[in-house]
Amino acid sequence: MEPRVSYPPRLAHLATRAVVVAKLVPTYAQAHHIDEEEAAQRLSSALSGRMLPTLLDVTWTAMRGKAKRLTDDGLVEKVAATLSERPLRPGRIAPVGPALSAFFILVDLEVGTAGDAARRVMESDEGRRRGEEGLAEAGRFLAAELTRGK
Repeated sequence: MEPRVSYPPRLAHLATRAVVVAKLVPTYAQAHHIDEEEAAQRLSSALSGRMLPTLLDVTWTAMRGKAKRLTDDGLVEKVAATLSERPLRPGRIAPVGPALSAFFILVDLEVGTAGDAARRVMESDEGRRRGEEGLAEAGRFLAAELTRGK
């Protein structure tokens, strides 16, 4: 899960950890049956390290795949416009399927709330594959949330 950092630096200035957490909190909280404050703390902790650049990378890839007419600068401007008025507006609640569940397990492993069984599963070849799918799904969700504005 090493970040490749293929996204423009300005994306990281717009989609800060606080913004990404705000977009993911409603879905994460609902999936874990916890309150949004606890969800925000866990997500913020998980995204304080290498996970955020990796997530921004897959988010950028998803944005590029969806917005073929826009240049990179145009796409970053769309994100800026979307976030201009209320950058910390909570994201929509996404349907949680196997891929997003795998991403949330990666988050839980990062913050230490997942058990040893989950860790062993995610360390297997199948678990790593599902983790990659989960990151890609979270990236697609974030891409939609970051570009749904103006």
